[in-house]
Amino acid sequence: MTTISDPHLRLVRPVEPLTPQGCAECLRIGSAWVHLRLCLTCGHVGCCDSSPLRHARAHAHAIGHPVVQSFEPGEDWRWCYVDEVYV
Repeated sequence: MTTISDPHLRLVRPVEPLTPQGCAECLRIGSAWVHLRLCLTCGHVGCCDSSPLRHARAHAHAIGHPVVQSFEPGEDWRWCYVDEVYV
């Protein structure tokens, strides 16, 4: 996987997952998810674009926190929703 330098990486902070048990919004409404993403600015846990409600992307665009990391065991990649690239 190729990564690039992304200006949005300046928004990355040390975070703890706010809802380590799953997607915050899906847990609240009782919806299912496919995979989880961790916001690297605030610790929000949201569901991926393959999930029915795409809460991680919605959070990134609504709140302005563009960089997420996979919250799946064994995965360590990061994604920028603004530039649509691995970072």
